[in-house]
Amino acid sequence: MRVWTRDFTEATLIAQFARFLATAPLSASQPTFTELTVLPIDATETPLASWDLRPLKYGAAEVAALAIQQLNFDSAYQVTGKWDLWGVDFETLKFRHAPEPLLLSCQGLEFDGGIAATDGNFLVDLGFEHYFTGHGGLLAPGAAANPFDTSDHPLEQTFRRWMSTGGNLQEYHARTRENIQQLFAWVERVEGALPVERSELWSEGEENFEARLDAILGQR
Repeated sequence: MRVWTRDFTEATLIAQFARFLATAPLSASQPTFTELTVLPIDATETPLASWDLRPLKYGAAEVAALAIQQLNFDSAYQVTGKWDLWGVDFETLKFRHAPEPLLLSCQGLEFDGGIAATDGNFLVDLGFEHYFTGHGGLLAPGAAANPFDTSDHPLEQTFRRWMSTGGNLQEYHARTRENIQQLFAWVERVEGALPVERSELWSEGEENFEARLDAILGQR
C-alpha cells in the first residue's frame, strides 16, 4: 500500500504518522507494535535509533512519541507489527487464520533522494501477495498475470489436487475474499484518517494488483 498525503511537512509528519499507525488492523493476539526503527538519509545507512516495543506494548501514540525524538525530514520511520490473515498450510492442507508480518513506513520528503514522491509518504509491506490473489492463478484466472503455474514441485501438485476436491476451492476463494475485504477496509480507514491525495495497492507479481483483487471479489 502506498499513500500520498496533502500538507505533508516536517511539522505535520509525526501527527500524520500517528493517525496512519492508528488505522492498522493489528492481530487480535498481538494488538501492539513490535519494533520502531529510524533510518537516516537512505536505507543503506546505519539506523539512527531502534526500539524493541514487544515488552512495552506500545500503540500508535506511544510509537509517535518515540519517533518525534528523532524528527528529521531526511529520515524514514519503520514500524513492525502483525495482522491476521487467512492462508493455507501446505504441509497439512488446512486453512488457518494466523498473525502475519506487517511493515509500516513513514518517509520524510528528503529521505533517499526524495523517494516518497514515487513510493508514497506512507508505505506498507502487506506480506506475500498470494494472501490476496490466491495461489497460481486459481482465483479469477482471467485477471491473473501468470495464471496456472504448472510447477512440478510435489507440494504444488498436492495442493492442486486438494483444490480440485470437495469444496476446497470455494473455501479458498471465500477466505481470500476476507483478506481482500480487510485490506480494502484498511484503505478506507486511512483515507478517513488522513488528508489523502492518492493511494495505491501494488504488487511485483501483478500488472494491475487492484484490478486483480476486484476480479476476485466480483467472482461468484
